Amino acid sequence: MSYLVPSEFVTKMVDAGESKIYMSTRDTLIRAFMAGAILALAAVFAVTVTVQTGSPLVGAMLFPVGFIMLYLMGFDLLTGVFVLTPLALLDKRPGVTVKGVLRNWGLVFLGNFGGALLVAFMVAFMFTMGFSTDPGPVGEKISHVGEARTLGYAEFGLAGWLTIFLRGMLCNWMVSMGVVGAMISTSVSGKVIAMWMPIMLFFFMGFEHSVVNMFLFPSAMIMGGNFSVMDYMIWNEIPTALGNLVGGLAFTGLTLYTTHVRTGAKRVLVR
Repeated sequence: MSYLVPSEFVTKMVDAGESKIYMSTRDTLIRAFMAGAILALAAVFAVTVTVQTGSPLVGAMLFPVGFIMLYLMGFDLLTGVFVLTPLALLDKRPGVTVKGVLRNWGLVFLGNFGGALLVAFMVAFMFTMGFSTDPGPVGEKISHVGEARTLGYAEFGLAGWLTIFLRGMLCNWMVSMGVVGAMISTSVSGKVIAMWMPIMLFFFMGFEHSVVNMFLFPSAMIMGGNFSVMDYMIWNEIPTALGNLVGGLAFTGLTLYTTHVRTGAKRVLVR
């Protein structure tokens, strides 16, 4: 499996964050677009498996194939750059600024959304035979998920909004562990195993992932979901993205960085 110790792979995390900040606009958008599209396909796959087997666990076990494919190809998700790029800023890498970090986040958001939206339209077209029939059981499932995870939260007001935020935090705690998992091994099999476990957990638990939602909710609206764009943004995407940022950075990025790069003072043994 060729395991790397934390002091080695955390340095790789900082290096990766720095490289993403310096990446060209074109490359950042293309990589983010492909990541959004692949993760959207993985979401369709998982929902299809869940509907056909009647087992959410089976769908959750198979969903990570999309995440694994996109990271092995070097594509970028918003949830990943939320964790990696701030580490380069904290490490005071030359030329890394807050503006550069925000620029990267903005470009990755746009690219992810574009890729997910394209797949949402393609899937909706496919399920409805060019919008001429009902979407079928999988399309119905997606549209109901969209309603439940917007209007369902809105019913509870602030408590509902905070619930989405916390689900977003827990989500990117696990997803960022998957991002790190791609760095802890130099073999493909090792990377796959390390990425698979936390991604399966987040999906089965129904945590909120901003990029997955960029597919689920637009496709649900296209296929007749009874909620609006503002419902989606206010009662899902915004609190989810904020939760993803806080959860991934606080629980994974900062904990690893502060204990393996910026370590505390060594213990002194007094005799």
